[in-house]
Amino acid sequence: MAAASPSVFLLMVNGQVESAQFPEYDDLYCKYCFVYGQDWAPTAGLEEGISQIASKSQDVRRALVWNFPIDVTFKSTNPYGWPQIVLSVYGPDVFGNDVVRGYGAVHVPFSPGRHKRTIPMFVPESTSTLQKFTSWFMGRRPEYTDPKVVAQGEGREVTRVRSQGFVTLFFNVVTKDMRKLGYDTGPVDTQGGLGPSLHQGNLQ
Repeated sequence: MAAASPSVFLLMVNGQVESAQFPEYDDLYCKYCFVYGQDWAPTAGLEEGISQIASKSQDVRRALVWNFPIDVTFKSTNPYGWPQIVLSVYGPDVFGNDVVRGYGAVHVPFSPGRHKRTIPMFVPESTSTLQKFTSWFMGRRPEYTDPKVVAQGEGREVTRVRSQGFVTLFFNVVTKDMRKLGYDTGPVDTQGGLGPSLHQGNLQ
């Protein structure tokens, strides 16, 4: 008796939020969460996490090293809404208040294998000098009420932001039953470049 064809495919992701470069700041920690489409559902692992506080290394890199693990599995019926990981980095200001030091997002790599991604981070900016001074004095810097908006396009064009810092991640990606459902993710890409596009479906 022939085996039934699969109705869903699986995407298994593990790895780590390895390190960050923020030359102007120290004693930072990182939060992550995943954003995905309506046809996706997590089946195992953690969708979000918060790291320990890291101080800059004493070598020439002056890197903030977290080595914070990522481990999650998703199932879906189509690749639209392919998962993205959203990062938020926080640290103390001169008054000891926790303020955001950077937001960033990247899609989980499409191809199976080991991947490295370096994400440029940014922070929202006040629109006037008075607002900048007030937010600095009050210890309440501009930040998103929901960091997941970083992975969406709506309304982003009216937000003033400033680039600062980079975060490096490593992904180990395994897929199951994608080819049986007609999706070809191409050859394994382990060099950290952008993976090939999926031949069927659209990613948001």
